[in-house]
Amino acid sequence: MKAPWAANDPMTPNSDNLRGAALMMAAMAAFVLNDTCMKLLSTDLNLFQSIFLRGIGTTIFFLIAAWHQGALRYRPPRADRRVMIWRTIGDMGQMVCFLTALFHMPIANVSAILQSLPLAMTLAAALFLKEPVGVRRYTAIGVGFIGVLLIVRPGTEGFNIYSLVALTTVIFVVLRDLSTRRLARSVPTIFVTLITSIAVTVLSGTISIFQGWAEIQPGNLYLIAGAALFVSFGYVFIVMGMRVGDIAFISPFRYSMLVWALLIGLFVFGDIPRPLTLLGAAIIVASGIYTFYRERKLARLGA
Repeated sequence: MKAPWAANDPMTPNSDNLRGAALMMAAMAAFVLNDTCMKLLSTDLNLFQSIFLRGIGTTIFFLIAAWHQGALRYRPPRADRRVMIWRTIGDMGQMVCFLTALFHMPIANVSAILQSLPLAMTLAAALFLKEPVGVRRYTAIGVGFIGVLLIVRPGTEGFNIYSLVALTTVIFVVLRDLSTRRLARSVPTIFVTLITSIAVTVLSGTISIFQGWAEIQPGNLYLIAGAALFVSFGYVFIVMGMRVGDIAFISPFRYSMLVWALLIGLFVFGDIPRPLTLLGAAIIVASGIYTFYRERKLARLGA
Protein backbone atom coordinates (compact mmCIF):
# COMPACT_ATOMS: atom_id res chain seq x y z
CA MET A 1 0.00 0.00 0.00
CA LYS A 2 1.36 3.41 -0.95
CA ALA A 3 1.99 5.84 1.90
CA PRO A 4 -0.10 9.06 1.93
CA TRP A 5 2.97 11.18 1.22
CA ALA A 6 4.14 9.07 -1.71
CA ALA A 7 4.26 10.42 -5.25
CA ASN A 8 0.94 10.78 -7.06
CA ASP A 9 -0.16 8.36 -9.74
CA PRO A 10 -1.19 9.84 -13.09
CA MET A 11 -4.82 10.94 -12.77
CA THR A 12 -7.41 12.66 -14.87
CA PRO A 13 -8.22 16.33 -14.06
CA ASN A 14 -11.61 15.44 -12.54
CA SER A 15 -10.19 12.78 -10.25
CA ASP A 16 -7.40 15.17 -9.29
CA ASN A 17 -10.00 17.71 -8.17
CA LEU A 18 -11.99 15.12 -6.20
CA ARG A 19 -8.86 13.80 -4.54
CA GLY A 20 -7.73 17.31 -3.67
CA ALA A 21 -11.14 18.08 -2.15
CA ALA A 22 -11.06 14.94 0.00
CA LEU A 23 -7.54 15.73 1.17
CA MET A 24 -8.56 19.29 2.01
CA MET A 25 -11.48 18.12 4.16
CA ALA A 26 -9.27 15.59 5.94
CA ALA A 27 -6.71 18.32 6.59
CA MET A 28 -9.34 20.64 8.08
CA ALA A 29 -10.58 17.96 10.49
CA ALA A 30 -7.02 17.22 11.59
CA PHE A 31 -6.19 20.90 12.08
CA VAL A 32 -9.30 21.56 14.21
CA LEU A 33 -8.42 18.65 16.48
CA ASN A 34 -4.88 20.01 16.73
CA ASP A 35 -6.26 23.47 17.53
CA THR A 36 -8.37 21.98 20.31
CA CYS A 37 -5.33 20.37 21.92
CA MET A 38 -3.28 23.56 21.61
CA LYS A 39 -6.02 25.76 23.07
CA LEU A 40 -6.35 23.40 26.04
CA LEU A 41 -2.57 23.68 26.53
CA SER A 42 -2.80 27.49 26.64
CA THR A 43 -4.05 27.38 30.24
CA ASP A 44 -0.70 25.93 31.41
CA LEU A 45 1.96 26.69 28.79
CA ASN A 46 2.94 29.79 26.84
CA LEU A 47 2.62 30.04 23.06
CA PHE A 48 6.13 29.27 21.86
CA GLN A 49 6.74 26.58 24.47
CA SER A 50 3.62 24.81 23.19
CA ILE A 51 4.70 25.17 19.54
CA PHE A 52 8.22 23.93 20.34
CA LEU A 53 7.06 20.84 22.25
CA ARG A 54 4.58 19.97 19.54
CA GLY A 55 7.27 20.63 16.93
CA ILE A 56 9.55 18.01 18.45
CA GLY A 57 6.86 15.39 17.89
CA THR A 58 6.04 16.49 14.34
CA THR A 59 9.70 16.65 13.36
CA ILE A 60 10.33 13.11 14.63
CA PHE A 61 7.25 11.93 12.71
CA PHE A 62 8.42 13.53 9.47
CA LEU A 63 12.02 12.39 9.90
CA ILE A 64 10.88 8.77 10.18
CA ALA A 65 8.53 9.17 7.23
CA ALA A 66 11.20 10.89 5.11
CA TRP A 67 13.73 8.19 5.95
CA HIS A 68 11.22 5.50 5.04
CA GLN A 69 10.55 7.16 1.67
CA GLY A 70 14.23 7.89 0.98
CA ALA A 71 13.49 11.62 0.89
CA LEU A 72 16.38 12.53 3.19
CA ARG A 73 18.72 12.10 0.22
CA TYR A 74 16.69 14.47 -1.92
CA ARG A 75 18.33 17.72 -3.01
CA PRO A 76 15.86 20.25 -4.48
CA PRO A 77 16.85 22.38 -7.50
CA ARG A 78 17.83 25.96 -6.80
CA ALA A 79 14.52 27.35 -8.06
CA ASP A 80 12.56 25.09 -5.71
CA ARG A 81 14.80 26.06 -2.79
CA ARG A 82 13.73 29.69 -3.15
CA VAL A 83 10.08 28.68 -3.30
CA MET A 84 10.50 26.49 -0.21
CA ILE A 85 11.98 29.43 1.70
CA TRP A 86 8.90 31.53 0.96
CA ARG A 87 6.65 28.61 1.83
CA THR A 88 8.41 28.16 5.16
CA ILE A 89 8.08 31.87 5.95
CA GLY A 90 4.37 31.67 5.19
CA ASP A 91 3.90 28.61 7.36
CA MET A 92 5.81 30.05 10.32
CA GLY A 93 3.91 33.32 10.08
CA GLN A 94 0.50 31.71 9.87
CA MET A 95 1.23 29.40 12.78
CA VAL A 96 2.34 32.17 15.12
CA CYS A 97 -0.54 34.48 14.14
CA PHE A 98 -3.17 31.76 14.28
CA LEU A 99 -2.15 30.32 17.64
CA THR A 100 -1.79 33.81 19.12
CA ALA A 101 -5.39 34.53 18.14
CA LEU A 102 -6.54 31.06 19.23
CA PHE A 103 -5.07 31.48 22.71
CA HIS A 104 -7.12 34.68 23.17
CA MET A 105 -10.34 34.06 21.20
CA PRO A 106 -13.06 31.39 20.94
CA ILE A 107 -12.06 28.67 18.49
CA ALA A 108 -15.22 29.20 16.42
CA ASN A 109 -14.49 32.93 15.97
CA VAL A 110 -10.95 32.29 14.77
CA SER A 111 -12.14 29.55 12.41
CA ALA A 112 -14.91 31.79 11.08
CA ILE A 113 -12.38 34.49 10.13
CA LEU A 114 -10.25 31.87 8.40
CA GLN A 115 -13.20 30.93 6.20
CA SER A 116 -12.26 33.94 4.07
CA LEU A 117 -9.21 32.00 2.96
CA PRO A 118 -10.81 30.30 -0.09
CA LEU A 119 -11.91 33.72 -1.35
CA ALA A 120 -8.43 35.10 -0.72
CA MET A 121 -6.91 32.11 -2.51
CA THR A 122 -9.16 32.61 -5.53
CA LEU A 123 -8.17 36.27 -5.68
CA ALA A 124 -4.47 35.48 -5.22
CA ALA A 125 -4.59 32.73 -7.87
CA ALA A 126 -6.04 35.27 -10.32
CA LEU A 127 -3.46 37.93 -9.48
CA PHE A 128 -0.32 35.83 -9.20
CA LEU A 129 -1.00 32.60 -11.10
CA LYS A 130 -3.11 34.26 -13.82
CA GLU A 131 -6.01 31.86 -13.28
CA PRO A 132 -9.15 33.29 -14.95
CA VAL A 133 -11.63 34.93 -12.56
CA GLY A 134 -14.65 36.81 -13.89
CA VAL A 135 -16.67 39.76 -12.59
CA ARG A 136 -19.15 37.54 -10.76
CA ARG A 137 -16.49 35.78 -8.75
CA TYR A 138 -14.78 39.09 -7.96
CA THR A 139 -18.16 40.29 -6.68
CA ALA A 140 -18.51 37.16 -4.56
CA ILE A 141 -15.07 37.82 -3.10
CA GLY A 142 -16.09 41.36 -2.17
CA VAL A 143 -19.32 40.16 -0.54
CA GLY A 144 -17.36 37.52 1.35
CA PHE A 145 -15.05 40.10 2.86
CA ILE A 146 -18.10 42.04 4.05
CA GLY A 147 -18.83 38.91 6.05
CA VAL A 148 -15.33 39.12 7.50
CA LEU A 149 -16.04 42.68 8.66
CA LEU A 150 -19.17 41.46 10.45
CA ILE A 151 -17.04 38.98 12.38
CA VAL A 152 -14.17 41.36 13.15
CA ARG A 153 -16.46 44.39 13.75
CA PRO A 154 -13.74 47.08 13.73
CA GLY A 155 -14.57 50.22 15.69
CA THR A 156 -17.10 48.55 17.97
CA GLU A 157 -16.78 47.66 21.64
CA GLY A 158 -16.80 44.01 20.64
CA PHE A 159 -13.68 44.52 18.53
CA ASN A 160 -10.67 42.45 19.56
CA ILE A 161 -7.17 43.17 18.27
CA TYR A 162 -6.66 39.42 18.04
CA SER A 163 -9.29 39.37 15.30
CA LEU A 164 -6.81 41.30 13.14
CA VAL A 165 -4.11 38.83 14.14
CA ALA A 166 -6.37 36.02 12.94
CA LEU A 167 -6.98 37.92 9.70
CA THR A 168 -3.22 38.28 9.21
CA THR A 169 -3.08 34.50 9.31
CA VAL A 170 -4.96 34.47 6.00
CA ILE A 171 -2.20 36.48 4.31
CA PHE A 172 0.48 34.07 5.48
CA VAL A 173 -1.55 31.02 4.45
CA VAL A 174 -2.03 32.46 0.97
CA LEU A 175 1.76 32.90 0.73
CA ARG A 176 2.28 29.33 1.91
CA ASP A 177 -0.26 27.74 -0.41
CA LEU A 178 0.74 29.71 -3.51
CA SER A 179 4.35 28.76 -2.84
CA THR A 180 3.30 25.12 -2.51
CA ARG A 181 1.59 25.41 -5.87
CA ARG A 182 4.80 26.71 -7.47
CA LEU A 183 6.88 23.75 -6.33
CA ALA A 184 7.76 21.18 -8.97
CA ARG A 185 5.69 18.01 -8.66
CA SER A 186 8.95 16.06 -8.38
CA VAL A 187 9.62 17.57 -4.93
CA PRO A 188 8.58 14.94 -2.33
CA THR A 189 5.69 16.10 -0.16
CA ILE A 190 7.30 14.67 2.96
CA PHE A 191 10.50 16.60 2.28
CA VAL A 192 8.54 19.88 2.14
CA THR A 193 6.73 19.19 5.40
CA LEU A 194 9.93 18.08 7.15
CA ILE A 195 11.76 21.29 6.28
CA THR A 196 8.81 23.36 7.50
CA SER A 197 8.55 21.40 10.76
CA ILE A 198 12.26 21.81 11.50
CA ALA A 199 12.14 25.56 10.81
CA VAL A 200 9.07 26.09 13.02
CA THR A 201 10.54 24.01 15.85
CA VAL A 202 13.88 25.83 15.82
CA LEU A 203 12.23 29.27 15.71
CA SER A 204 9.75 28.55 18.49
CA GLY A 205 12.40 26.86 20.65
CA THR A 206 14.69 29.88 20.34
CA ILE A 207 11.94 32.35 21.26
CA SER A 208 10.71 30.18 24.14
CA ILE A 209 14.12 30.47 25.81
CA PHE A 210 13.58 34.20 26.27
CA GLN A 211 9.94 33.80 27.38
CA GLY A 212 10.70 31.35 30.15
CA TRP A 213 9.24 27.87 30.53
CA ALA A 214 6.24 26.85 32.59
CA GLU A 215 6.15 23.55 34.44
CA ILE A 216 4.77 20.74 32.29
CA GLN A 217 1.95 18.81 33.95
CA PRO A 218 1.40 15.08 33.19
CA GLY A 219 -1.88 15.83 31.41
CA ASN A 220 -0.09 18.26 29.11
CA LEU A 221 1.92 15.42 27.59
CA TYR A 222 -1.21 13.78 26.19
CA LEU A 223 -2.32 17.06 24.64
CA ILE A 224 1.13 17.67 23.16
CA ALA A 225 1.19 14.16 21.66
CA GLY A 226 -2.33 14.58 20.27
CA ALA A 227 -1.52 17.97 18.77
CA ALA A 228 1.65 16.61 17.16
CA LEU A 229 -0.22 13.67 15.65
CA PHE A 230 -3.12 15.72 14.28
CA VAL A 231 -1.01 18.55 12.89
CA SER A 232 1.36 16.06 11.25
CA PHE A 233 -1.46 14.53 9.23
CA GLY A 234 -2.86 17.99 8.58
CA TYR A 235 0.46 19.11 7.09
CA VAL A 236 0.64 16.08 4.82
CA PHE A 237 -2.93 16.39 3.62
CA ILE A 238 -2.76 20.16 2.98
CA VAL A 239 0.41 19.86 0.89
CA MET A 240 -0.98 16.94 -1.09
CA GLY A 241 -4.31 18.68 -1.57
CA MET A 242 -2.83 21.93 -2.87
CA ARG A 243 -0.61 20.09 -5.34
CA VAL A 244 -3.44 18.34 -7.20
CA GLY A 245 -6.38 19.82 -9.02
CA ASP A 246 -7.38 23.46 -9.32
CA ILE A 247 -6.98 25.90 -6.43
CA ALA A 248 -10.38 27.48 -7.11
CA PHE A 249 -12.02 24.03 -6.89
CA ILE A 250 -10.19 22.75 -3.82
CA SER A 251 -10.07 25.86 -1.63
CA PRO A 252 -13.83 26.05 -0.81
CA PHE A 253 -13.62 22.70 0.95
CA ARG A 254 -11.82 24.49 3.76
CA TYR A 255 -15.31 25.44 4.97
CA SER A 256 -15.63 22.02 6.57
CA MET A 257 -13.36 23.44 9.31
CA LEU A 258 -16.13 25.75 10.50
CA VAL A 259 -18.54 22.92 11.31
CA TRP A 260 -15.97 21.13 13.46
CA ALA A 261 -14.90 24.36 15.14
CA LEU A 262 -18.46 25.32 16.05
CA LEU A 263 -19.17 21.89 17.54
CA ILE A 264 -15.93 21.71 19.49
CA GLY A 265 -16.26 25.31 20.64
CA LEU A 266 -19.73 24.57 21.99
CA PHE A 267 -19.20 21.15 23.58
CA VAL A 268 -15.56 21.43 24.71
CA PHE A 269 -15.18 25.13 25.57
CA GLY A 270 -18.80 26.18 26.04
CA ASP A 271 -18.48 29.03 23.52
CA ILE A 272 -21.66 30.29 21.87
CA PRO A 273 -20.93 32.50 18.82
CA ARG A 274 -22.65 35.86 18.57
CA PRO A 275 -25.38 36.25 15.92
CA LEU A 276 -23.21 38.66 13.88
CA THR A 277 -20.38 36.12 13.88
CA LEU A 278 -22.71 33.44 12.55
CA LEU A 279 -24.15 35.85 9.98
CA GLY A 280 -20.68 36.85 8.82
CA ALA A 281 -19.62 33.22 8.58
CA ALA A 282 -22.77 32.39 6.59
CA ILE A 283 -22.06 35.23 4.13
CA ILE A 284 -18.48 34.05 3.68
CA VAL A 285 -19.54 30.44 3.13
CA ALA A 286 -22.30 31.47 0.70
CA SER A 287 -19.81 33.58 -1.26
CA GLY A 288 -17.38 30.70 -1.37
CA ILE A 289 -20.04 28.24 -2.51
CA TYR A 290 -21.07 30.62 -5.29
CA THR A 291 -17.44 30.95 -6.33
CA PHE A 292 -17.23 27.16 -6.38
CA TYR A 293 -20.43 26.97 -8.46
CA ARG A 294 -19.12 29.48 -11.01
CA GLU A 295 -15.84 27.59 -11.26
CA ARG A 296 -17.65 24.34 -12.01
CA LYS A 297 -19.98 25.99 -14.52
CA LEU A 298 -17.12 27.62 -16.41
CA ALA A 299 -15.22 24.34 -16.40
CA ARG A 300 -18.20 22.57 -17.99
CA LEU A 301 -18.55 25.32 -20.61
CA GLY A 302 -14.85 25.06 -21.36
CA ALA A 303 -15.12 21.31 -21.74
